[in-house]
Amino acid sequence: MIRVCLVEDQTLVRQGLRSLLELVDDVEVVAEAVDGEEALAVIPSHDPDVVLLDLRLPRKSGLEVLETLSAAGNLPPTIILTTFDDDELLLAGVRAGARGFLLKDVSLEQLTGAIRQVAAGGTAVQPAVGERILQGLGRLQPCVGGLEQPDPLTERELEVLRLVAGGYSNREIAGALYLAEGTVKNHISNILSKLGVRDRTRAVLKALELRLLG
Repeated sequence: MIRVCLVEDQTLVRQGLRSLLELVDDVEVVAEAVDGEEALAVIPSHDPDVVLLDLRLPRKSGLEVLETLSAAGNLPPTIILTTFDDDELLLAGVRAGARGFLLKDVSLEQLTGAIRQVAAGGTAVQPAVGERILQGLGRLQPCVGGLEQPDPLTERELEVLRLVAGGYSNREIAGALYLAEGTVKNHISNILSKLGVRDRTRAVLKALELRLLG
């Protein structure tokens, strides 16, 4: 069972997400928070597997929640819930350690797929959101590296990167490509080094920027 915490101040949105997730057998909503202060209390006490987090919250923002929990080493895998007017906040969310990005009008299939991917150690970037983030990548260059073409990836590294972009965990990638999990980890380490990034989410964003996933 994947234990989820919802952090959303809009009652209808929060109730709608809970209603959707109640239809899913392997997901359970264990906690809710309506503002940033409450989130900082609720998330550590319930220790959810995944957090669904709105960035625009009263009292403390979702970004402050991300940064505070990350600094304390208490940040669970987190998916940002967004609208199309949140470009700068999304970029800041990448810096703060978010593992996924979903639009608030997400379908049940997309929502549960993202939750499962992130809970398994992957990333979940909705294509529409990814394209939106790319529009502001210039402001993220200190984190994701320059615009120059990185060292070429091998065909195998590109295969691994495509699966990373799809949200698959190292174990799932190993199974799909008939590799040892340690070999997958080595490939991912090489990918991060070549792309000049420090984590999987930034690797996916960099790959989108450089059109490596087409």
